[in-house]
Amino acid sequence: MAFRQALQLAACGLAGGSAAVLFSAVAVGKPRAGGDAEPRVVEPAAWAGAARPGPGVWDPNWDRREPLSLVNLRKRNLESGEEELTSRLDHCKAKATRHIFLIRHSQYHVDASLEKDRTLTPLGREQAELTGLRLASLGLKFNKIVHSSMTRAVETTDIISKHLPGVCKVSTDLLREGAPIEPDPPVSHWKPEAVQYYEDGARIEAAFRNYIHRADAKQQEDSYEIFICHANVIRYIVCRALQFPPEGWLRLSLNNGSITHLVVRPDGRVALRALGDTGFMPPDKISRS
Repeated sequence: MAFRQALQLAACGLAGGSAAVLFSAVAVGKPRAGGDAEPRVVEPAAWAGAARPGPGVWDPNWDRREPLSLVNLRKRNLESGEEELTSRLDHCKAKATRHIFLIRHSQYHVDASLEKDRTLTPLGREQAELTGLRLASLGLKFNKIVHSSMTRAVETTDIISKHLPGVCKVSTDLLREGAPIEPDPPVSHWKPEAVQYYEDGARIEAAFRNYIHRADAKQQEDSYEIFICHANVIRYIVCRALQFPPEGWLRLSLNNGSITHLVVRPDGRVALRALGDTGFMPPDKISRS
């Protein structure tokens, strides 16, 4: 009955936004008589800020670098008008493309009690060598390597960087492993405490905002940047960059030493060139621990 009433109201001229709200309200109402379970509603994380656009709606200002959002229209000179505005917008526009390579660390000793003792296994060191060779074979002029400060990421970086001489390395705590956001659907084998989502989630979101965005307007040439970190961080970043629901990050799977390639165009559009690529490794060298 409620659904038929909603249809009648929508047909009588409700605005698109109002209709969407109405249908949403109907969708999450009481279970039907047939016994269907009430849909699970995932609350947005407190640190996530303003609500994102609905599914299928691309936010062109996702990185807050859309030129029009950077220009103060109130200061526009009425005499020069559109010509001045166009000049100011051009000054704020990105001109280069950013190629972002997200590398998951290699296999490590997962049973060590202390983080500093979770070093790479012999297989992990081989994987890092293979990943380094693969990156070098691309023939790209890499600008920098940013890596997590955790032991397994540091050791992976040291091995990979040998194949990329002259590329500077930068360590950061922002890219350390953690629990980015409560996954949907939930899983039984991995249930961090709520406080871990609160602490790690804000940090990993900060990493996304700090490192994933369109090029600065002053950047003239395309850049190729490597980020060596962890599976949870990479999966969350991919979902956020593509504007997919970030709660779905745990539905993705990444092998050790894999390469994920994101492209951020000057207009802010994002493309995923590769996700968790390990096709350059022999089958017996592939792992996901």
